Amino acid sequence: MFLRHRHACEIEDDSAPELGDRAMIPALRSMDRKGTVAGLAVMLLLAGGIVLGSRNLRHYDPILLTYTFGTLFAAFAVAYRYAVWLQRPPTALYMRRGWEFVRRGNVLGNLRFAARAAYENLLAQRFIRKRSFVRWLIHFSIAWGTLLALAVTFPLVFGWLHFASDPDRPEIYRVLLFGLQIAQFNAHSIGRFVIFNLLNVSAVMVIVGAGLSLHRRLGTKGSAARQQFGNDIVPLLLLLAISVTGLLLTFSMHALGGAGYPVLSLVHAVTVSATLLYIPFGKFFHIFQRPAHLAVILYRREGQATPKAVCGRCGTPFASALQVTDLARVLEETGFRLNLELCPACKRRQLGLAQAVALRQGPAGPSGLALLEARPPGAGSLPTASAERGTLESEVPRSVCSMVPRDGI
Repeated sequence: MFLRHRHACEIEDDSAPELGDRAMIPALRSMDRKGTVAGLAVMLLLAGGIVLGSRNLRHYDPILLTYTFGTLFAAFAVAYRYAVWLQRPPTALYMRRGWEFVRRGNVLGNLRFAARAAYENLLAQRFIRKRSFVRWLIHFSIAWGTLLALAVTFPLVFGWLHFASDPDRPEIYRVLLFGLQIAQFNAHSIGRFVIFNLLNVSAVMVIVGAGLSLHRRLGTKGSAARQQFGNDIVPLLLLLAISVTGLLLTFSMHALGGAGYPVLSLVHAVTVSATLLYIPFGKFFHIFQRPAHLAVILYRREGQATPKAVCGRCGTPFASALQVTDLARVLEETGFRLNLELCPACKRRQLGLAQAVALRQGPAGPSGLALLEARPPGAGSLPTASAERGTLESEVPRSVCSMVPRDGI
């Protein structure tokens, strides 16, 4: 009996890893193949770039290994999600149309238009300035403060950028990029002060933008009720934590003689690592999505130059025929149904009529939408406004009909 029990335990112990492997295989198979390939390719390219750019790790500081692994993981996850996002039918259509519109007609003129749109929307961010100056200041400060910090931090962490003193002139600092000297400056010059304080400048910009954003989002109960903690508040808290701890490191070094520096550097490393892990899964991902908006701008310009689609009920042009055709194609690919023959005003009117009929019929009767959509065989056109009004007034009390304006909803 003991031997049988022991044999059974051995069977269970041998089968346990197999069950774990079987549970892991479906999870691996659920990953998108193109996304996985893109993520691995970007991660391996970045790892190779770190090795080569730092001259076989000669200029790489091992104490920054935590930042490096966090960056490699973030690179894989961002590339994976971006590749999956590009495969979505609406995104794929916009990207395909964008390249098509650039190559069509005057290529140089299209490129100039795209460059001007990139400056206004990505660099100057004027699309937010049209809403309000405070919104623009918040977004501009956070965006450019973060990009400035990334442009300084990543090359330093990867060993691509480092500073070395001139052997013959110790007061001269040389700026080396990939081991090649690109600039030099005096240790007592204004240039040295600006370069060595770029991270402090970026931290102040981020603190200003994040502080104003938190005040705007949480300043009133109405605005606070619309916020999602994980999606709206956490990114701002992470940016504030990185910026404040970074400034405290500078304060500890210059004002406190290094007191508390090890603890502050550890806290700063934790906040940076948490932010790197958050980038692919949170609101920061739109940093990588935003450049693709140029395809939307090109699409919008092309739509304005093409004929308009006409509403099948009131005969009013309401959208470009190109957009309606592409939307129908995307809906077919995604398995959704939507009536594209009506303009938005007529759709709202139809919804109001359907609701009014549903109120008249009650819960036991057919839905108002079904009554309005029910047409006898051979009826090729949509009902006109007067016909709908007559049907409504004959089936619904006048008090209910008064809820639907005569000129549509």
